[in-house]
Amino acid sequence: MSASPSGPLGSLGSLGPRGSRTGVWLIGARGSVATTVVAGCAAVTAGLHPPTGMVTETPDFADAGLPALSSLVFGGHDTVDCPLPKRAEALAAGGVLPPGLPSAVEAELTAADREIRPGGPLPGDTRGEEDLIAAFAADITDFVRRSGADRAVVVNVASTEPAPTGRTLPASSLYAAAALRAGCPYVNFTPSTGLHHPALAASAEASGLPYAGRDGKTGQTLLRSVLGPMFAQRALTVRAWSGTNLLGGGDGAALADPAAAAAKNAGKERVLADTLGAVPQGEVHIDDVPALGDWKTAWDHIAFDGFLGARMFLQTTWQGCDSALAAPLVLDLARLTARAHESGRSGPLGELGFYFKDPVGDGPSGLAEQYAQLVRFAAGLRDADPGGRAEADDHPDHPGVGEQR
Repeated sequence: MSASPSGPLGSLGSLGPRGSRTGVWLIGARGSVATTVVAGCAAVTAGLHPPTGMVTETPDFADAGLPALSSLVFGGHDTVDCPLPKRAEALAAGGVLPPGLPSAVEAELTAADREIRPGGPLPGDTRGEEDLIAAFAADITDFVRRSGADRAVVVNVASTEPAPTGRTLPASSLYAAAALRAGCPYVNFTPSTGLHHPALAASAEASGLPYAGRDGKTGQTLLRSVLGPMFAQRALTVRAWSGTNLLGGGDGAALADPAAAAAKNAGKERVLADTLGAVPQGEVHIDDVPALGDWKTAWDHIAFDGFLGARMFLQTTWQGCDSALAAPLVLDLARLTARAHESGRSGPLGELGFYFKDPVGDGPSGLAEQYAQLVRFAAGLRDADPGGRAEADDHPDHPGVGEQR
């Protein structure tokens, strides 16, 4: 049974002037995270499930002027052609989505699937970088026009790619450049290069658009951003910090590439360096275990010294479903970034560092401080009129809404 005759999000073919809409354009739109985002948004909107894991649905964000979940419409790019309803069925069979949810929100999944366009570059594609960027930008612009959205946020949730070598733009940067050209804010939820490529720095600054990233903080690094400050604040000397990740699915396969794994681990190391003042001994290992599917296990082993040199240890185990951890954060980021754009913000949104391993801009790395900064950011959005500015004096830790960074 569908959540409603046409689904709570509606079909783009029947959209009318029923109030403002916000587009969410997903790079990797048929992947596990994107499918969970679309299905989860529909389920929460229809009242089928509570918004567990969505920070923007807690009281601190109630009056921030964020777009309603019911106003979000989805589209995106992908290089695979498995329809979203079928992808959702596979996720339900694997325990990622609740039983029966794919059929309950089939209308919403189908509507989003109709708005997914071929990505690239695919093998044999002879188009150059400029042609690809122009084609991707045209897809996004067309989606915004036909959906009647006031704006769209482009969010990269594709599999991790290796760090680029040379001057060639990797796929993530082609999509990021297309977002800028289409006039859309951009969020990089992956460790991939995206807007970090030097060739895009001038375009990002000149665009006047807000952007955020990178690499969503969903598990092991989330825990590190809590434990690192704990050791520092208690004046306990961390001697070694080693970790192991076991994961399957598309991300596990992508991270089997040592270059992609290195890009992933850079953000994990940054959290320890920033919170402890130095990177302790030890490494993080990532192992692809296809049988685990969308589930992951992360172990950490921490050696630290206490009073009079007493050697002590802490071991942690984190077991979670990657898509279920990531999807509510993607919805949070789309809503916060869309509201920042509406309020006139531009440049790196460092205040969204709460969500990332390797955030853009300046800001703290400890989770408590990042959350406090995020709440202040939400207060600034609350005080800003649509298209206007908040009072800069109310937010001493960042420029006023609408100011250039």
